[in-house]
Amino acid sequence: MSAQPCVDPEAVASPSSARIAAVFDRCFSADLNTRLVGGFEEPYYRPAGHEYPYHRVEFTRDYPASALHEAAHWCVAGEARRQLPDYGYWYAPDGRSAAQQAEFERVEVRPQALEWLFARACGLRFRVSADNLGSDFGPSDAFKETIWRQVRRYCRDGVNARARAFALALAREFERPDPLCADLYQRADLA
Repeated sequence: MSAQPCVDPEAVASPSSARIAAVFDRCFSADLNTRLVGGFEEPYYRPAGHEYPYHRVEFTRDYPASALHEAAHWCVAGEARRQLPDYGYWYAPDGRSAAQQAEFERVEVRPQALEWLFARACGLRFRVSADNLGSDFGPSDAFKETIWRQVRRYCRDGVNARARAFALALAREFERPDPLCADLYQRADLA
């Protein structure tokens, strides 16, 4: 079954994180030995090792948005990064300086653009995350603009095979339109 045509009817009831994780696992557990697992206080990526024989993309509690965001980070990470705990990424907690927040926004454009595709694929509303609740910095207008431009570029030029497989599988699961249709993404949606 293919994704629905490029039309976006109103979103239906919020999909559960369990269904999102099941779609991810169907796409990637066999070939890439990776599973999406919820129930954690903080998101984290754990490569396979002594504790688990498979890679774990861990997301916060049972939040669908966290599941989609962490799946997006996994889709962005290359093969070498997927061998490192938390992909070897830099991270500063809440209370970042303006310079640290600018760096955060620079590296978050691609994952948040993918998260928007994934959210659209399962009928969820996407919200840009500044991930800095302890300060006065919300997502900047420039950050929102760059995410919007990136998602439209993904629709025009394509995404990597993992991101495409997951997005289309989500759209099939939740009977949603093809999430790679640029007409579904408006800058005003990120207000």
